Amino acid sequence: MQTVDLIIPVYNEEIILLEFHKRLCQEIASLPYQLKIIYIDDGSSDHTQTILSQIADQDQRVTAVELSRNFGHQAAISAGLDLADGDFVITMDGDGQHPPALINEMLRLAQNGYDIILTQRTDPPSLTSFKRRTSALFYYLINRIGNTHILPGGADFRLLTRSALEALRRMPEYHRFIRGMVAWVGFRSVILPFDSPMRIGGQSKYSFGKMLRLAADATFSFSLMPLYAGVSLGAVFLFLALLEAFYVLGFWVTGNTARLAPGWSSLMFMLLIVGGIIMISLGIIGIYVGYIFQEVKHRPVYLIRRKYTKS
Repeated sequence: MQTVDLIIPVYNEEIILLEFHKRLCQEIASLPYQLKIIYIDDGSSDHTQTILSQIADQDQRVTAVELSRNFGHQAAISAGLDLADGDFVITMDGDGQHPPALINEMLRLAQNGYDIILTQRTDPPSLTSFKRRTSALFYYLINRIGNTHILPGGADFRLLTRSALEALRRMPEYHRFIRGMVAWVGFRSVILPFDSPMRIGGQSKYSFGKMLRLAADATFSFSLMPLYAGVSLGAVFLFLALLEAFYVLGFWVTGNTARLAPGWSSLMFMLLIVGGIIMISLGIIGIYVGYIFQEVKHRPVYLIRRKYTKS
């Protein structure tokens, strides 16, 4: 019998965990696979880990893993992927917005020869205009400036075969954008669209600041375009400086130096613009250097405090 590992990161979800696990078990009860469920508690500050231990006591398929602190959603997924050893590995969120009913279809597609089954959300009517537009802008920009195509509306609800999982594990980078990493490894893949249901309860823990950090990781991990933009702006201002030099030289050649205005205001204006461009370019370079610095320290992406399975 083939094995399937379900990787489910959670953070402060004590209100909905029991209901989510109940729904999950109902959907997977008839699957002809040997199943293992790995919950990753990403440093929750409520009673999430206590509830996960209770679930593990009642369900021998469950392993409850507690990270030492909140490392972030991508790190929690990475922890689960490192612990997985099944023939197929499925990652999904534990808030109910990744419908477990799709698991059977994902496994069917995997049996047809696909190594990666990606899912693509359709925007629900309740999604705000701001979030819809910013999401569309992010995917448009990252696909224009990057070398790896990232599926617009993609979710961290996906299936990986064993070979695809091993390929992903060979990417030990610290700043992780798993959607981009999965796209980069290639392999034969298929897209499975789905309607995202409402959360079972509670509120999303993905704040605007966390989304910005994820966007920054995606941009600086999969594109050098910001560096090229700084070089391009420098070239533009060098060209303008040459034009200005020829313009002033024309007055000296024709002997009309008296017509040269002092130009203090325009000079200050240009200095401010050039100085701003230099600072922005140095800032972009500094970010890349900072990313390199964090990579070369080889700190772990996550640390496990405890792993609990009923013996």
